[in-house]
Amino acid sequence: MSIKKIITLGLLILALSACQPATLVEVETPTQVPNTPTSTQTPTETITPTATETPPPPTETPTATPIPPPVGPSDFPAGVNPLTGLQVDDSELLLRRPVAVKIQMFPREGRPPWGVSAADIVFDYYQNDGLTRLNAIFYGNDAEQVGPIRSARLFDRNILEGYKAILVFGGAFRTVMDHLYGSAQWEYMVMEGSQNCPPMCRIEPESNNYLITNTQDLHEYIQGKDLEDDQQNLDGMTFDARTPEGGEPGSQLYTRYSISSYNRWDYEPSAGRYLRFQDTQEDEGEGEAYAPLTDRLTDEQIAADNVVVLFLGHNVDPPYGPRVIQIGMFGEGDAVAFRDGRAYKVRWHRPEGSSVVYLKFPDDSSYAFKPGTTWFQVVGTSSPVEQEEEGVWRIKATIP
Repeated sequence: MSIKKIITLGLLILALSACQPATLVEVETPTQVPNTPTSTQTPTETITPTATETPPPPTETPTATPIPPPVGPSDFPAGVNPLTGLQVDDSELLLRRPVAVKIQMFPREGRPPWGVSAADIVFDYYQNDGLTRLNAIFYGNDAEQVGPIRSARLFDRNILEGYKAILVFGGAFRTVMDHLYGSAQWEYMVMEGSQNCPPMCRIEPESNNYLITNTQDLHEYIQGKDLEDDQQNLDGMTFDARTPEGGEPGSQLYTRYSISSYNRWDYEPSAGRYLRFQDTQEDEGEGEAYAPLTDRLTDEQIAADNVVVLFLGHNVDPPYGPRVIQIGMFGEGDAVAFRDGRAYKVRWHRPEGSSVVYLKFPDDSSYAFKPGTTWFQVVGTSSPVEQEEEGVWRIKATIP
């Protein structure tokens, strides 16, 4: 085919193409999609806090106070007072002798006494004419004022020798002085004199003229006389904080010496001690009347951890006469011991003149005092014992 024919054929094809109707090609326009999040969030519900009661802190389990082991009757630990079973604040005090002071209870106008609550042991006993007097023993504590000081009796030789004490008194009948000077401990007796204030001085000279002492001054006085004031053997008593098994209720003790002199001890459970009450009037049919016996040094009621009734022989026969009574405290005999609201029928023991008083059960096992102070109520061996109701004991002191 010639070139001319080829060109003519190409033009013919182009002309035919131009005569065809136009074909519309549909172009898909993208559909507009709403601007919706791909993950729809559900509104969160607001939670209103509910008032919740705060739980109480865990209750602390109380720690049991350890009970100290028993101590005595010998080999007391260092710093433990053999007359109380207690650790003392100042162990140096135990390196000296005890001090025993005679203290008046009559006339009533002279009450309350000074310093008695600081004593480790107190003996309360009949002297004469229906009246009683105290012998208070100080060892683990000093007291700035003790008194009013009065005269000695025969019984006080037991304290002078058994407790190896410095015996302090205002004077005595000649028969009593002879008896006391018969002791090997006679040099440790201190009486009022013109040259010994201190340690024994008068106060309120225009009115009552009381004789008072200071226990620390007494030690200095003895040492100034070149007498040995060193630790003595005071073994004998046993102490245990645990209440002994057995016994009977013993919440109250009445001891009646006469229409003039009578006293009462009431057990106070919250304190674990017996509180002292003393006569306030003569009982000639009007009935007994009591008031708390306080300590003028502290203004607090006198109390004791142990109260013990000692049944001792009282001898009123010559040569001493009716106003000078010999009270024996040698060997052994009956006693009733009160502690922790319980009463125990026991036996007192003092096997030698140099022994302190201690207690045993009838089976010869040791009776343990409660650690603390002790008051001994001394009565005659024939004194009747009554129990008016459960826990209430009444003892009428008789001679012998």
